[in-house]
Amino acid sequence: MNVMIYNKYKDLLMGLNIEVMKSLEGVYNVDEIIDTFTNFYYDKMILDITAIRDYQNTDNLQKLAMNINMENVILLLDNTPETETKTYLSKLISLGIYNFTKNADGINYLLVHPHTYRDVVNIHNLSDLESMQNNDPMGGAAPTAVAPMSSGGGGRLRVIGIRNLTQHAGATTLIYMLRKMLKDIRNVAAIEVNKVDFLYFNDDTMISTTTNELLKELMKRQSCDIIFLDLNDYDDDEICTEVYYLLEPSTIMMNKMLRKNRRVLEQMRDKKIILNKCVLSAEDVATFEYETKLKVLAAIPPVDERQSRIDPVVRFISKMNM
Repeated sequence: MNVMIYNKYKDLLMGLNIEVMKSLEGVYNVDEIIDTFTNFYYDKMILDITAIRDYQNTDNLQKLAMNINMENVILLLDNTPETETKTYLSKLISLGIYNFTKNADGINYLLVHPHTYRDVVNIHNLSDLESMQNNDPMGGAAPTAVAPMSSGGGGRLRVIGIRNLTQHAGATTLIYMLRKMLKDIRNVAAIEVNKVDFLYFNDDTMISTTTNELLKELMKRQSCDIIFLDLNDYDDDEICTEVYYLLEPSTIMMNKMLRKNRRVLEQMRDKKIILNKCVLSAEDVATFEYETKLKVLAAIPPVDERQSRIDPVVRFISKMNM
């Protein structure tokens, strides 16, 4: 069963041939919508954007997105010049709001075929968002994990994804070490997706989350300078400002990877490759690059993550310009 909140477009929404268990009419503060529906179980919420007080201010939509699962919301946009701009739509996408439309046909389609980021990436204009941050007199800093945005230190937040290419290449432990090396000098967060391996480091500041909750967790940490993201099986690299791919260059791990995907080396040729748990000499690394046609950014040998200073990780941090 579905719920509706409408104002200006009441007639359009009432004309939809769908079952509705609850509806609200009027203009509401975001807090009122959150209080009403946070613990209310429904299939889809169809939300007339004109029912949100001051909807032109995307800070209000950000608050809504942080408290309600926007995957279950279909947003009916107003036909005003402001909400039709690509910058406004980009802000919606940055908030994790992918299901928006301007007509009844669009609502009917999204009820059956909800959008993901891949469906709206073509209108996610990151350069416009950056320009807005720097020049918008309304202070419209885009609350996004994908676009460059202001951090608490006055710079730009970097969302750095780490992904294992070979099995057990060490992304989780590397993120733990990176954060440990940086936490006293930078505002750093660490998030892992769809696993709970961070639990075993006994560090409450390292967050485990799911695909559905990832954007909310990122938005909560906009004051950070750097967020390290353990991607695991999360396949949308676009959410990161940069991604590093970990390889353990042992024969067995490389062959397992190639058996799973014979074209993986070809697909990785323009990527940032890290050899982790690497016992190869500098000459061997050069041979590895020649044979695989990969460009190795760094080679990190096996290290003790319990040490207070880990020199190979410090050198890697320097190469990452952190």
